[in-house]
Amino acid sequence: DRLGQAMAASKRSARYGAVMAIDLDAFKSLNDKHGHMVGDLLLIEIAKRLAGCVRETDTVARFGGDEFVIILSNLNNEKAESVSQAGAIAEKIRQRLTCPYLLTVGYDSKSETTIEHRCSASIGVMVFLGTENSQEDALKWADAAMYEAKYAGRNSIRFYDPNPDS
Repeated sequence: DRLGQAMAASKRSARYGAVMAIDLDAFKSLNDKHGHMVGDLLLIEIAKRLAGCVRETDTVARFGGDEFVIILSNLNNEKAESVSQAGAIAEKIRQRLTCPYLLTVGYDSKSETTIEHRCSASIGVMVFLGTENSQEDALKWADAAMYEAKYAGRNSIRFYDPNPDS
């Protein structure tokens, strides 16, 4: 719904927007080693960090598992500048997510344990203008760019390129 709203606003204002697909690298290993409760604590901290990297008017959503989607609206009316803005935000997110996490697990102060965890993220970005593409395509292309980031060695950012050979 929020992506549809951002695309409609982009069409009205003639300003670009962007959708980011974010996947945590090696999240499964944390769940396997420490359990789902610790994994849930990490997801909460990730969400807080993501929200701190974007404007209040932007959208941060957990898409499922360890995947998040960010929708940036009201970027620039020039594509190159909008790509630059989205890239700067994606880099801020990438750097912020690599900082260590201190996850406190336990039911009372006597049995609490703090686990330090480090992780990174693969980020795919698709910049859009208006409603020239469907919401499904925008998400699919951001996701494809995110998988390119994973295949490139993780902890990186890739932009969707509709013309990869040009």
